[in-house]
Amino acid sequence: MSSLPRRTKIQVQTAVSKDEFACFSELSSASEEDDKEDSAWEPQKKVSRSRKQPAPKESKPKRVPRVKKNTPLISDDSGVVDVKEELNSSVAIADVDLEKEKNKLDTVQTLKTAKTKKKNSAQRTKKLKIEEEMSKASNLEGGTNSTEIPSTSTMWEGTCKKEESEDDFTFGQSPLKKIKTETCPQGQPVKFPASANNINEEVEMNWDIVQVLSERTNIELWVCANIIRLFNDDNTIPFIIRYRKELINNLDADSLREVRQTLEELRAVAKKVHSTIQKIKKEGKMSECLLKALLNCKTFEELEHVSAPYKTGSKGTKAQRAKQLGLERAAWTLLEKPGELNLLSYIRPDVKGLSALQDIETGVQHILADMIAKDKDTLDFIRKLCQNRYICIQSSLAKVSSKKVNEKDVDKFQLYQNFSCNIRNIQHHQILAINRGENLKILTVKVNISDGVKNEFCRWCIQNRWRPRGFARPELMKILHNSLDDSFKRLIYPLLCREFRAKLTSDAEKESVMMFGRNLRQLLLTSPVPGRTLMGVDPGYKHGCKLAIISPTSQILHTDVVYLHCGQGFREAEKIKRLLLNFNCSTVVIGNGTACRETEAYFADLIMKNYFAPLDVVYCITSEAGASIYSVSPEANKEMPGLDPNLRSAVSIARRVQDPLAELVKIEPKHIGVGMYQHDVSQTLLKATLDSVVEECVSFVGVDINICSEVLLRHIAGLNANRAKNIIEWREKNGPFINREQLKKVKGLGPKSFQQCAGFIRINQDYIRTFCSQQTESSSQIQGVAVKSSLGEVTSEKQGKKKSKTTVDIVLKPNPLDRTCIHPESYDIAMRFLSFIGGTLCEIGKPEMQQKINSSLEKEGIEKTAERLQTTVHTLRVIIDGLSQPESFDFRTEFDKPDFKRSIVCLEDLQVGTVLTGKVENATLFGIFVDIGVGKSGLIPIRNVTEAKLSKTKKRRSLGLGPGERVEVRVLNIDIPRSRITLDLIRVL
Repeated sequence: MSSLPRRTKIQVQTAVSKDEFACFSELSSASEEDDKEDSAWEPQKKVSRSRKQPAPKESKPKRVPRVKKNTPLISDDSGVVDVKEELNSSVAIADVDLEKEKNKLDTVQTLKTAKTKKKNSAQRTKKLKIEEEMSKASNLEGGTNSTEIPSTSTMWEGTCKKEESEDDFTFGQSPLKKIKTETCPQGQPVKFPASANNINEEVEMNWDIVQVLSERTNIELWVCANIIRLFNDDNTIPFIIRYRKELINNLDADSLREVRQTLEELRAVAKKVHSTIQKIKKEGKMSECLLKALLNCKTFEELEHVSAPYKTGSKGTKAQRAKQLGLERAAWTLLEKPGELNLLSYIRPDVKGLSALQDIETGVQHILADMIAKDKDTLDFIRKLCQNRYICIQSSLAKVSSKKVNEKDVDKFQLYQNFSCNIRNIQHHQILAINRGENLKILTVKVNISDGVKNEFCRWCIQNRWRPRGFARPELMKILHNSLDDSFKRLIYPLLCREFRAKLTSDAEKESVMMFGRNLRQLLLTSPVPGRTLMGVDPGYKHGCKLAIISPTSQILHTDVVYLHCGQGFREAEKIKRLLLNFNCSTVVIGNGTACRETEAYFADLIMKNYFAPLDVVYCITSEAGASIYSVSPEANKEMPGLDPNLRSAVSIARRVQDPLAELVKIEPKHIGVGMYQHDVSQTLLKATLDSVVEECVSFVGVDINICSEVLLRHIAGLNANRAKNIIEWREKNGPFINREQLKKVKGLGPKSFQQCAGFIRINQDYIRTFCSQQTESSSQIQGVAVKSSLGEVTSEKQGKKKSKTTVDIVLKPNPLDRTCIHPESYDIAMRFLSFIGGTLCEIGKPEMQQKINSSLEKEGIEKTAERLQTTVHTLRVIIDGLSQPESFDFRTEFDKPDFKRSIVCLEDLQVGTVLTGKVENATLFGIFVDIGVGKSGLIPIRNVTEAKLSKTKKRRSLGLGPGERVEVRVLNIDIPRSRITLDLIRVL
């Protein structure tokens, strides 16, 4: 199975006017002035500097509007006016004179901008300023204006959050798209110039975070810069993927998650470097060379290598002890002026370490070895050299393992007891297996670097980097040669081993987590089975099989316990038949836990005998992973109070088939059990990724705000447990939501939360139609000063009290667009598009709408239509999808449903060459596990899964096979003693 493709790097060159990016040049010049003032790196002594801040602060609120006033010069003013006139004429919206109110809001905005600038300038005084960085602080050419201007990220953030400062935060247009329109009025992807890619981070380093992020993820620079700004502005992945696609160049969610993880790692390294510098400086051990080495660190391994000797409690290195004896000058003299060096002059008979010439030579050797191992150019050369040479990782059986470890555990690692592989070719699952064996003290692992690498490295050092500046006597050259050997063997080789192992482990863990996320996504997006009454069966021996019958709306109709495997099977069959007939239930769902095989055989036998006639009963097997944990959770106790936990498991099993997404979100993702080495990887990374996948799935499917559960709602982008709870409480207190605008009245749901969640929340028009007349009457009785806005909202402001969240009373009128995936910020564009194609709101989701859209696009094309509407192609595609999809649309129905069966096959019945159909149960990095109905999953080795065998026409949830997909396979090998079945993939059904 091929991993998700990454974007290839391309050079981006854009011709940009100077006026367009004036803000960036001003930023550069301002930062240069600031840096000159802070030439000394002493953050604690900057009290006097902070007192100077108020002077330029008064002019700041005036500067930001000035920059924004210049930006419309980029686009044609007449074009903007035309668009506004067209908007006013095509959409019937109440117009009210808002001149006074607008002036108020502008005043509030100016004050808030001043507060924001004050906060940003205070934060900037705390930033790390290093003398060595002053010359590199800015690559931009700009004026010498000394007035301070916020950083790039601050400007972005301030502009994006302009909407938030207004009391009534109705979205007319996306804040981020306003930024995009200012810099590129045609609505094309924002490709900032090279200088604009420099994003000021909290901690300054000697490397550019955008550049390093681009190199590590293999994504274009301008895309990385946009992603950082989007995440800095607290945008969620589902929101970015659906509504900001043009800013990220069509990246998918997995790639976006990978960029975010890499970004967090880089920031964590920078933060650790900052704290390390402060500690070392506090102890008085900081030097110019050490500071430069620390600021060059890009990984935790490099930082550990540079800072280890300076940790508190450290004995100090051999080089430090030699320096304390005063031999550092001798080491530098050997390199700079070897002809003047006389080691005999350093002999001190009464001082340990200086008593003999050999001791002095050893001390100089240690200092030189340390200098070589800490030199950036030297380390860069050896790393580049290793990239082109054969480096292998080897594992063998540990000598003490046989005494302390169980023999069964040792047998599990039989493949790796004498294992060797090139680090460029080793598979991710092999790295995880080796690491597990090493942690269990079963395996010994080492990285083998050939002698040829060492020899070439030493030759390069002698001839280039560490060549003495002058003639050096043979005895001095011998010291230099010994220093190189000692540096490589004692310092550089262990560093390279740590770096290789850390990189391999990190990549393997990330791939394992990504695989878990892909499997989880496919499991969550399994097609629901609506409109059926289901019987859930939680199998068991001694304690019986637990039954639960649920209605098509997931209500519990009946629960019971039957003992099928204790000699009472025939008597219990009558009870099961009676229940199925009473509730007209013809579908049985069996959990795949203990006694699953026997329970499946029991039901298959009764079905084959036509025992349940006149019902045509079918059954399916579903995973019950996590069901027992959920059944005793507080969430289950709240949802099913008074019900026995064992019976709750049966209810959960039935609901997993009826609506997999709604049921599986109740369970912690790591308990669902579709991963690989999930207990060996970083649990923080695993939890963050899986939670993000759940949020992505729930958001893209969407929820009906008036009927969904609190558990489902909390996984919507922009919401959390508290906000979901407040939404449910508001719904219970005030009745159903009539339109999306009412979400603004919910406590704790601010402008940013509304922006992130609004597009993923649906309001079923049929459900609320009966409430509209009553709610409209109640909305007419409004207290206070009422001001009607352009979108039909009524704002009542209460006077005399401390300002809190302004009460926003919405005109309670249903909006048919609220049932679509169209974001409220694009409603104006959607209405103009409807006017353009001659459609109406009543036709949303009907065949007539699809015909009008198709005929319009055939005439003009989607690009020209988007240009006419002054929007992007991606936004227009979302609008077209929203207008053409029926109200009950669920894209999960395009995927496979559970595999319903009437008969059973045994392992002994299989023969090599038999062709079977089955369902993918789990996907790993080494193969695909398929349930073929014999009680034991078969394995398709990864080498048998090729792109040619994957369906080209069928809509897929991911690029590779995943849980829930139906496949046709051929049996290649059967190992009955070990219960192993090897399969070959024929095709995906």
